[in-house]
Amino acid sequence: MALYLTESDVRKALDMPLAIAAVEDAHRALTEGRAQDLPRQRTRTPKLALHLLQASYTDQSGVSVTGFKAYTSSRAGNRFLIHLYDGASGALRAMISADLLGMIRTGAASGVASRWLANPHAHELAIFGSGWQAEGHLAAQLSVLPIEKVSVIARNAEKRDAFVARMQQEFPDRLIVSVSMDAAADAVGAADVVGTITTSSSPVLQAEWVNPGTHLNAAGSNALIRRELPEDLIRKGCPIVVDTVETALRESGDLLPLLEKGRLLPRQLIELGDVITGRVQINPNTQGISIFESQGLAVQDMAFALKVLERAIERGLGTELPIAFAADAAMR
Repeated sequence: MALYLTESDVRKALDMPLAIAAVEDAHRALTEGRAQDLPRQRTRTPKLALHLLQASYTDQSGVSVTGFKAYTSSRAGNRFLIHLYDGASGALRAMISADLLGMIRTGAASGVASRWLANPHAHELAIFGSGWQAEGHLAAQLSVLPIEKVSVIARNAEKRDAFVARMQQEFPDRLIVSVSMDAAADAVGAADVVGTITTSSSPVLQAEWVNPGTHLNAAGSNALIRRELPEDLIRKGCPIVVDTVETALRESGDLLPLLEKGRLLPRQLIELGDVITGRVQINPNTQGISIFESQGLAVQDMAFALKVLERAIERGLGTELPIAFAADAAMR
């Protein structure tokens, strides 16, 4: 029988260390040939968009899954659902509500990038954005780096202050402060790591704010209409790391204008999996600026969903679905 995991079930089964480990292995698996990922596809109506991401993944113990995440976006909000199938029999293993799972996975991707690209002694973080996705981004950075101070930068003061208050309760051992856009330059200038997790259509910071040795995680620009980093800052980036080159060339609103103008070439982009496996050696450069452009991959979702499902089974979570296939009977 397949399991259905609600948002409540998922919340009881996941944590950030589990997410970071799963996402890191997803990228390793892509490079090692244990996984396949297809870029996001979108279908639209006048009032709604359906987004579909699909992948296959085999973990290090040999467990294989394939599946897809489908989500809709409209003025009414977003709805996320993962379908996870057995990689050998094709039997449906789970349907998983994936709002929280996706948020944590998105943050984990930037956490993995910081683990491999940022100064391991980084102690100050600046984040642009105070929405739902920013929660996962903040949690991931605090999981992988010895961050002591976090500056949260956002235009809406009420939402920003409310976000900071929640994060102060969740992470009482860290100094988390609310910063207006007027003071953003100073916060960025003091930061070792900068994250952007917004829906902005224009850059949220300026190149001259960023000091040498800084690492940037840009996680909000997953469509041509979205821009978070200015072109002159991206041109300073070395290295520029992406989830996969194929996805970046389709979706990165930050990179596509430079690529179109010939000011950035596809071969300059480095895949995160190549860094993790050592195919590309990255040495922290105190005089350089490293950039991770994160669009999000289905293989990240599949790897994390598998680990969440395994933990949910261990803890007796989920509801059995009345869905069976001939393959299910053959497996019993």
